[in-house]
Parts: sequence; structure tokens; C-alpha cells
Amino acid sequence: MSDRASDHLYDLAIIGGGINGCGIARDAVGRGYSTYLCEQGDMGGATSSSSTKLLHGGLRYLEHYEFRLVREALIEREVLWNIAPHIVRPLRFVLPHSKGMRPAWLLRLGLFIYDHLGGRKLLPGTTRVNLKTGPIGAGLRADLKLGFEYSDCWVEDNRLVILNAIDAEERGATIRARHRCTSANPHPDGGWTVTTRNLDTGRDEVIRARMVINAAGPWANDVARTVAQRPPKGRVRQVQGSHIVVPKLYDHDRCFIFQNDDGRIVFTIPYEDKFTLIGTTDRDYPGDPADVAASPEEISYLCKLVSGYFKRPVSVSDVVWTYSGVRPLYDDGSSDAQKATRDYVLEVDESEKAPILSVFGGKITTYRRLAESAMESIETCLKAPQNGAKLVSGWTGTTSLPGGEFDPGTFEAEVRKLQSRYGFLSISEARRLVRFYGTRAPNMLGMAKKRSDLGIDFGAGLTAREIDYMRQREWANTAQDILFHRSKLGLRLSPSQIDAIEHYMEGSQTTRQSA
Repeated sequence: MSDRASDHLYDLAIIGGGINGCGIARDAVGRGYSTYLCEQGDMGGATSSSSTKLLHGGLRYLEHYEFRLVREALIEREVLWNIAPHIVRPLRFVLPHSKGMRPAWLLRLGLFIYDHLGGRKLLPGTTRVNLKTGPIGAGLRADLKLGFEYSDCWVEDNRLVILNAIDAEERGATIRARHRCTSANPHPDGGWTVTTRNLDTGRDEVIRARMVINAAGPWANDVARTVAQRPPKGRVRQVQGSHIVVPKLYDHDRCFIFQNDDGRIVFTIPYEDKFTLIGTTDRDYPGDPADVAASPEEISYLCKLVSGYFKRPVSVSDVVWTYSGVRPLYDDGSSDAQKATRDYVLEVDESEKAPILSVFGGKITTYRRLAESAMESIETCLKAPQNGAKLVSGWTGTTSLPGGEFDPGTFEAEVRKLQSRYGFLSISEARRLVRFYGTRAPNMLGMAKKRSDLGIDFGAGLTAREIDYMRQREWANTAQDILFHRSKLGLRLSPSQIDAIEHYMEGSQTTRQSA
């Protein structure tokens, strides 16, 4: 069965609902381009849910002389903090100096460049840290005496995708989750005929578009070659990055960045109050990106590396959760996965009067700038939108994402405001809800006067009301989408509680509404 499209012609058909696809959709529709986006799985459910959750310049990229990329990323940290202060927050990282690794003078030089390359305005700069005194060095090896503390930012990665998708939809984009693009064929009159299949119903949807944007991440090669039958000049290099989560290793709020003798660095980051996130690995991945999982070798590698810096070793038995993703890096011919560029490359093919733009590489930190670069190519190919709208560039860096309409320094004031309005919330519950939804938290809580008005409490503060909201407004379809993509509340729930959530979702008839 198929649902034939009307005569309506979209300007853009975007394949891929990760951060790059959703970022392009938001920018495009905001400039007047009619936009259709399809994602074969959960929105942001693959690579964009498997990052280290950092908005950072990439300190180690300076060693590879990627100064433009680092500068762009450093600037974007504060841009994104300003437009999404609910899901972005500053972090302080401590880089211990260890004998036999990079010398102290090189670390100081790198951090000086890091502080001054990206027009830092809000984030504090680098300071020296005495690891022998005070709480920061407690638990570290006794010979670690000197450290350097610097700033980067944290982001709730999947929520960043969802907010871009919501904003795009509210501005007029058509967003289709769980719709796989099965074919894209040049139309005789120019542009494309694009067919997507609803993976829940099996029905096909056919639309027309003036241009296709291939933002399929690890699947970009397959989309270009098989779906659109336009083999690209460039190609994706699949690099696996795995993370482990263990019970928290220390009580302070600093993150550590540890060096290893193989040239890699690994982060330890306070995570979800009770845990520490450790990551990431870097190795080529030849398999299907849908099947990626942290290997025993990677888990052991991360445990061993971190154990080399702490008095109490981290063992494999300490690991409570792992996750892994495939970074769709641009293949620049580097021999080592860790040396492959993190910069993005956009390739345009305008043959057959049917232009297609393929996206290779990129970092979550620079997704917005990638979208702006994509728009330059789109405007070159299509000129003005069909509706003749006036094009405005740069708007995404000054317009808040949904729920982010407050200043970064007033986050706690927003928490107190929400708790005052909903007196049954604890301060920690109000803080989590502001972190998730920002100024739109009342949209989820509605007219609730008491906790029971939110329906079943499944644990960790997750209620039936919130589950329904994520399904209706955020494209969540499964318990996995809710517990480990939209949130990480699954870490705090027992198997029986997760079973209860799955049972509830199977039994309730919640339909998605426009965000």
C-alpha cells in the first residue's frame, strides 16, 4: 500500500534525523524552504545518542593542526549555551600532568591557545591545580601533583536533536520518524521523487522535492549509492566510540581528561548524580552501524586506562552500563582512526537536474555551523525557496531552541520558579524537569495540583504523564527511546520497573501530536 503525495513539491527532502539532519531542517525551514525529513529509527537514536555529551573544541585536535575546526567549535560552545541553557551547562576539566606523557610546557601552550582561539566570553579560563591538596586530587595516584583546569560544556545530546526537530516542525517542516527512505529517483521535470516506508504500518509515502539532503550519518554511503544511485566521491569512515558507566569514582564535580601512552585521551565525567561516565574509544568499525556495541576489549581498555590514574582500580565488574556509536567521519586517508579528521565535508552532485548534497563527518558541537554551510550549498543550487521568502542567515545562533528562553546564568531561578508553581515537586525533581524541558516544563506538567495527577510513578520521578508527553510531542516510540535516549533514567530503574513501563506503553493508545 502507498500514500501518494499530492502535487505539493517540497524544496528539500532530508534523509536522516540525527543532529545534522535536524539542524539543517531547522535552519532551512526558518529561511522559508519547505522541508520534509525522514528518519529510519528513533530521532537522534544512533550516533547522536552515543556521544560523550560534550560541546568542546577538541583539545587534542590542536596536535593535528585543525585550528579552523577547533576555533569554530570553541565559539559554538557559548552560542549553544545561550540558545539552549536548559540542556547545556559548563564543566571544568582537570588535565593531570603525568611523567612520560606530553610535557607540562606543551600542555600549557595548548591550553593557552584553547583559551584564546575561540573568543571565549562566559566560560572561565585555565588555571593550575595542586593535586596534592584539596578534594580534586583525592583518590588520584600519589605521584600526580600538578594539573591544569579548563572549561568546556556538557549537552544532553539526544535532547539537542529533539529540540531542533521540534523547532523545525513548529516552523512548518514535515518530520517523519520510523520512516525509511527506500528510493530517491530523479523526476522528469527536475528534482526528485522520494519514497519512504513507515516501519510501523508498512505503508509507503511518496513525495517530490527539488533537492535531496543525505544526512544519514554512518549510512550516508549506502543512501548515496543504493537509494539515490549517485555514488559519492567521498566516503564515510566508520569509527567506533564506546563508553562505560560505573558508580561514581569521586565526590567533586570536576571532570578529568587522562592521557594514555598510545596517544589517546579519555574523559571521566560525573554522570546522572550517582555515576561516572568514562570514554571514549577510537577504532575502525567495519560492520553494520545498527549492530555496534562496546566490545570486551574496549571495556577492558577503558577500565585499565582509568585505573592507571586512580589509587583504587576500576574493574570490569564495576561497569553498570555501556553504550557505543559509530562516528561517520570523512575518510581523509589517515592510517589511525584517532587521527582521522573530525571536520565535516559537504559534497554536492547537481547532475540530471536533481541536486543531492551528502554530509560526511562533523561533530555535535559544530552541527549548527555545518547546517549553515549546507544552506550555502542549498541556496546556490535552488536559489530562493518556492514561496519567494527572504533568506536570513545566522538566525539559528541567536534564536532560542524550545524551552531555552532564559539567560544561562538564571537556570536555578527557573528551577525555583517551577517548584513554586508545582509545590509537590522536590528541588531535585524540578531541576531535572527544567534540564529536560526548560520553560516548557509546564507544558508537560499541565494543570497538575498534586503528584497523583501525573498518573503512575514508575520510579526515578518518571510518570505516565511524562511518558505520554514524550510519545506525543517528542517522537518517542519505545521504552528504550524514553529511558536511554530522551533521558538516562533507565540507569536508576530496576528491570521490573522497566518491564512495567514497557507494559504500560504496549497497553496505552497514545498518538503523536504536533509538537
